[in-house]
Amino acid sequence: MLADMGMTRMVGGDAPMGARMMLDAAPASTSAGTVTFVASNMGWRTHELVVMPLSDQAAAGRRVAGADGRVAEDDSLGEASSSCAAGSGEGIDAGAVGWVTLRLAPGRYELVCNLKNHYVNGMYEELTIR
Repeated sequence: MLADMGMTRMVGGDAPMGARMMLDAAPASTSAGTVTFVASNMGWRTHELVVMPLSDQAAAGRRVAGADGRVAEDDSLGEASSSCAAGSGEGIDAGAVGWVTLRLAPGRYELVCNLKNHYVNGMYEELTIR
């Protein structure tokens, strides 16, 4: 689920204490092999879901955003960023869904929304593939 939880930097200023965006993966772990991600945008902003590997030493939410408010996607394995369709696009509109199917090996992955300032406002989640 992708959602907005209050005012953020994207509408000016800093987010109020505790008000953030959210990305919730359910379940937080699954079996290796073919995995389909269905991203439901329950918020009022456009969002996306990008899947990236996490090394053993890395923690979700620790990537550094650039001046454009986004993290590097060089290691992206795929994304759901198209409204009512599979794969890449211009983002998932409010109230819509997007999806992507990937083949994932056992390990740790980070799911992120990489639109401007969404990651730094809390739109990331760790996923474990067993």
